[in-house]
Amino acid sequence: QVQLVESGGGLVQAGGSLRLSCTASGRTFSSYAMGWFRQAPGKEREFVGAIRWNSGITYYADSVKGRFTIARDNAKNTGYLQMNSLKPEDTAVYYCAAGRPVRIVTTKEYDYWGQGTQVTVSS
Repeated sequence: QVQLVESGGGLVQAGGSLRLSCTASGRTFSSYAMGWFRQAPGKEREFVGAIRWNSGITYYADSVKGRFTIARDNAKNTGYLQMNSLKPEDTAVYYCAAGRPVRIVTTKEYDYWGQGTQVTVSS
């Protein structure tokens, strides 16, 4: 199995930046994808972005394109979600996930999940 540990959340002013980290352990991550999802109170879990580990191909929700960037560090088995130009609408619990999804935006196609980290953006 794979364990995912997230860090980097916090409180930030609108227009500011945060970088979330997600470190995988338990077995090699090289053949997986890492997805990022968020869930605000009263809302369903929402796809944010993802990266296919081997190819480095990234995917982003329209709501974050141009503001968020996903990267990886193979040596550390760590993925990063760099969030710039943050808006109050970005406030949510952010989760990283790992698996071998065919439909990379679909929550149910990921097998492993991080514990979540709170991101709060003040206006």
